[in-house]
Amino acid sequence: IRVLGTAKQLEDIVISYRIDLIFIAIPSAGSAAMRRIVEYCERTKVPFRTLPSLSALVSGRVEMNALREVNIEDLLGRDQVQLEWDRITNYIKGKRILVSGGGGSIGSELCRQILALQPQMLIIIDNSEFNLYQIEQEFSLVEYADTEMHFVLVSVTDKIAIEHCLHKLKPEVVFHAAAYKHVPLLETQIRSAIQNNVLGTHTLAEASIKTGVEKFILISSDKAVNPTNVMGMTKRVAEIYCQNLNERVHTQFITVRFGNVLNSAGSVIPLFQKQLKMGGPLTVTHPEIQRYFMTIPEACQLILQAMMNGQGGEIFVLDMGEPIKIAYLAEQMIRLAGKEPGKDIDIQYTGLRPGEKLYEELFHPSEELRQTAHEKLFKAKFRKIEWSELDATMSLIHLACKQNNIEELQVLTKSLVPEFQSSLHLIAMD
Repeated sequence: IRVLGTAKQLEDIVISYRIDLIFIAIPSAGSAAMRRIVEYCERTKVPFRTLPSLSALVSGRVEMNALREVNIEDLLGRDQVQLEWDRITNYIKGKRILVSGGGGSIGSELCRQILALQPQMLIIIDNSEFNLYQIEQEFSLVEYADTEMHFVLVSVTDKIAIEHCLHKLKPEVVFHAAAYKHVPLLETQIRSAIQNNVLGTHTLAEASIKTGVEKFILISSDKAVNPTNVMGMTKRVAEIYCQNLNERVHTQFITVRFGNVLNSAGSVIPLFQKQLKMGGPLTVTHPEIQRYFMTIPEACQLILQAMMNGQGGEIFVLDMGEPIKIAYLAEQMIRLAGKEPGKDIDIQYTGLRPGEKLYEELFHPSEELRQTAHEKLFKAKFRKIEWSELDATMSLIHLACKQNNIEELQVLTKSLVPEFQSSLHLIAMD
C-alpha cells in the first residue's frame, strides 16, 4: 500500500485526497505518540478513530477490528506493563484472598484481576451497600467454578465484624483498598478520616495478624508524601503503622503508593464528562496544577507485582510517568468531544481547593527511592519509630476519636507526621 507521507503531513494529505475519516491503526503507540498523532489529526478538522491498544487486545476485552473514537485513556495511559504473571498466578491460585473496599474503583478491578488467577476464595468487603450490590451483580453474570465468593457488607472500623469475618473465612492475603479519599471533603472532617483510614487500617491489620494472614497489602497514595491535607496525612499514618508493625509479626505488611487513576470515582474525568454534557464550563482549579495519572488496570497489575516482590516492610512507589497538566486534560476532553476550547466550551479557573497542592510528590527526599527488579516499581526507605511510642499514640488516637476530641487528634497525628502542613482550621462535625 502506497505511503502518502508522515503524520506531520496529515493536513496536506487530507486536503489533497479529500479525506473524510482518519484511522489511527497503531496499537503499539504509547501515550506520548498518541498525543502527538491526535494533535495532527485535530488540526485537520476531520473525524478520526483508533484501534484498541495492545494492552486491551492482550487482555481480551476487545476485538482487533473494534475501531472506536479516541478517548482520554489513549492520551494518558502508558506502555504495556510487563509482569511476572507466572509467579503471580502461582502465588494467588488456590489461595483465600480478601479485598477491602472491593466495590470501589481500585478494589473492584483488583477483584477482577484476582478472579482470573483462580483463587480458592475471594472475600469482598465494603461498607457501601450499593457498591457491594454492583460488584455482586457483575460477578453473578460469570461462572467462577473454581472460586468461592463472599460479599460482606461491613466497615473496616467494625472490630467485632472484621474479626468474625477473618476468623470464619481465614484469608491468606489481604488487599486493603478501603479508604476515604476525597481531599476537600475530608479537610473539615478529620475524625471521620482518621476513624476510617487510620483506625480502619489498624483494625484490619490486627485481625489479619490474629488469623495468620501471610501478606497484607496497604493501598496508599502520593498524597501521603509531605501531606498538605487530612486525607494524605491519614494515609501516611497508616503507612507508618503498617511498616513498623511488620517487624514484630509473621504477617508481611507491604505498602503500594501511587497517584491518580483515570476514571476512578470522584476523579476529575467523570466531572469533566458531566460538565461537557451540560455545555460547560469545565472547571480547573489552577492553570499550572498537574497530576500523575495511571489507568486502573495498570495500577492493579502493579499492586499484584508489588505483592509478589515484597517481603514485608516495604513502601513500593509506582512509576507514574510524566505528570499531566489538568488544563491540558480539560482541553483534550473538549476536543475529543468535537468542540473547540474557549470557543464552544470554556475552561474556568476556580482557585485551589482546601488541602490541594499544585504538584504531587511520589516520595519524600529522606526516603531514598531505590530501583527494584521491576522497572515500574521503586522502593522507598521507611521511617522507623519506637514501637512503644507508636502503640501508645494509636491508643490515644482511638480514645480521641471516641471522645470526638479534634484538637487532640491534630496534636497526635502531627506527632507521627511532623511534615503535615494544613492551611485549614479543622472543626468538629456532628
